[in-house]
Amino acid sequence: MFHRSVRIIATGKYIPPTVVTNVDLEQKLNLPSGWIEKKIGVFIRHYAIGETQSEMAAKAIRDALQSVNMTMEDIDCLVGANGAMEQAIPSNAALTKKALGLEKVIPAFDINSTCLSFVVAMDLVSHMVAAGQYRRVVIFSSDIASNALNWEHKESCILFGDGAAAVVIEREDNPRGPKIVASKLATYIEGAHLAEVKGGGTKLHPREYRETNKTDYLFYMEGEKMFRLSMKYIPDFLTDLLKSANCKMDDITMLIPHQASLTAMKLIQRKLGIPDENFMLTIQEYGNTIAASIPLALHDAISQGRVKRGDRIVLFGTSAGLSIGGMVLEY
Repeated sequence: MFHRSVRIIATGKYIPPTVVTNVDLEQKLNLPSGWIEKKIGVFIRHYAIGETQSEMAAKAIRDALQSVNMTMEDIDCLVGANGAMEQAIPSNAALTKKALGLEKVIPAFDINSTCLSFVVAMDLVSHMVAAGQYRRVVIFSSDIASNALNWEHKESCILFGDGAAAVVIEREDNPRGPKIVASKLATYIEGAHLAEVKGGGTKLHPREYRETNKTDYLFYMEGEKMFRLSMKYIPDFLTDLLKSANCKMDDITMLIPHQASLTAMKLIQRKLGIPDENFMLTIQEYGNTIAASIPLALHDAISQGRVKRGDRIVLFGTSAGLSIGGMVLEY
């Protein structure tokens, strides 16, 4: 495995101010008190009201850059790693560049792998940074899930929240410094239709929208089937990932998973025998924020001092597809 000498120099986040509690949703959906916490472990989530994904992304990016006294003038590439699109064309990155008011001419493009978009973007872009094509890159994930929820599907609509996170990476000149040690992505076709939004593309174009098929334009997920399929492959996947990094789970300071659901993550944690102090959970405070979930958890782990320079960490998750992805890096 080719090590890539890149350093995370800053992280930032933005969480919409509108808080949606379990009580709010239990009243809306006529559910018994305490049902949501017991079912999925989420306490609160945040919804974007009157904000766009690009506006949220710009706030997360500014938060990251301000923490290291930089501006977008110090950046030579902007990469969107989102699970959903603000609009079909142009890219979220182009819209975010506009939201930032950045007139400097730099590349701005998206990389999409739904919930794994951040990990995939880090994987691909790090090669370009390590090779010297770009010196310093912002990768951001900003997702609004709340406006595509199907309120008839109680187990999925209670799970999601909105949020944004940004990470700034640059080339690391010290060969013994921070690096991406290994990465892996796999897609299994039997899960292709277990999580999807069918409408909005060329197959079900918006001009074909009818009241009778309006749910095709909302998020659909067969959560139990997706979880069972994921667990069929996750143990061997992680074994192979760690083997390619020449390490064991005991060598990992922190495993930062996609915050898919608390039940699923707790089962994975028990199955792999990972102590609580080495397993980052944020779903209770944010819900599942799609692609923003992993970089939000990474930002919080660093901000809380749970990840320090020199630590070896794993970013890991699943996404629609069904895809499983992971990365081992030395922070």
